[in-house]
Amino acid sequence: MLTLEGIDAFYGDLQALHDVSLTVEQGRVFALVGANAAGKSTTLRVVSGLVTPRRGRVLLEGRDLSRVPAYQRVDLGIVQVPEGRRLFPFMSVAENLLLGAHTARARAERETTLRYVYGLFPVLADRQRQLAGSLSGGEQQMCAIGRALMARPRVLMLDEPTLGLAPVLVARIFETVRTINADGMTVLLVEQNVRQALTLAHRAAVLESGHLVLDGRGAELLGDERLKRAYLGL
Repeated sequence: MLTLEGIDAFYGDLQALHDVSLTVEQGRVFALVGANAAGKSTTLRVVSGLVTPRRGRVLLEGRDLSRVPAYQRVDLGIVQVPEGRRLFPFMSVAENLLLGAHTARARAERETTLRYVYGLFPVLADRQRQLAGSLSGGEQQMCAIGRALMARPRVLMLDEPTLGLAPVLVARIFETVRTINADGMTVLLVEQNVRQALTLAHRAAVLESGHLVLDGRGAELLGDERLKRAYLGL
């Protein structure tokens, strides 16, 4: 579904990714884990077109996206939920959601998708006229995920979706990702909760200082002694 080949990415003279290659299979959850500043968010930004790699390619079902700008990648089905949610706080929940359906492909299915989002997150239906900025942190994250779903993604990228949330909401977000994936959505997940991310993921990779150092099935990596020592404190 989605392939990164030999990606080198920079911020000015600072190299953030070194020869990163990975493959996200259709209908699967792929988790990227690692310490802060490991290059996880940069990887998502390369896929979405917000960072242009100096070397390497991003392929969507074999199509090279090198010359495809970020806004057109959304229309192709690559949609990112950014870290920090980035809602429009002085617009209502419903307005934020409907903004996600801005492409012609998404507009055609807008009402159907909105019903699906409200089914996933009933609290958003209850608060659809409420200003997004007045929601709790967990509700804002639900709204951000819902807005991304409104774009009818083929690959949904989630950047730290549980950051700063209470444990009960963390569990709810992971359950939502599981549900979305069971409905056929391909998910690329960046997550600081390593144990839960690897439990959920079909495959995963570990980034360290911009280098891909481990990859494999999520359950396999969860039992890897190097990962346990480095990230789980075991």
